Amino acid sequence: MTPSAAGRFPERILVIGSPGAGKTVFARRLHAMTGLPLLHLDMIWHKPDGTHTTREEFDRRLSDVIGTDRWIIDGNYQRTIPMRLRRCRRVYLLDFPTEVCLKGAEERIGKKREDLPWIETEFDEEFRQFILGFRENQLPAILSMLQSFDGELVVLRSREESEQRLREEEARFAADGNPTF
Repeated sequence: MTPSAAGRFPERILVIGSPGAGKTVFARRLHAMTGLPLLHLDMIWHKPDGTHTTREEFDRRLSDVIGTDRWIIDGNYQRTIPMRLRRCRRVYLLDFPTEVCLKGAEERIGKKREDLPWIETEFDEEFRQFILGFRENQLPAILSMLQSFDGELVVLRSREESEQRLREEEARFAADGNPTF
């Protein structure tokens, strides 16, 4: 790895995990702390009218971002994890209990969010089922992909662990102005 023009190593971070785990909140806190550009994958996939962009457009926009040296990417979009893993240095996997994720998804209904181009008005049953099956249907494949990752993997298993990690990162960043990324 080579230093960037500013003399620092490139900073590229993924925040992944079940819907409702708090990926966006975690990513926003990292962004506020580091100033790294933040991309919410939901914002490039979903359109305000509830439809979505084409797979080709999504891939092009994602490739544009991962081709740069500095970013935080919030979201799973499992088929694109390998291409993102090849470029990132650290992955935060929020591996929270299903009940915590269901509650997190439920609590955001009716609230404006920066990571979604509309306000959810109800807990969509298909989405709820996706969260219920995430640990069984999605997580094993994600963990398999992460086995070949040669950067740093940080697995957080609760909101308390997540908050503690953010406080530690904030303290390190405040102490020397250079994050541990």
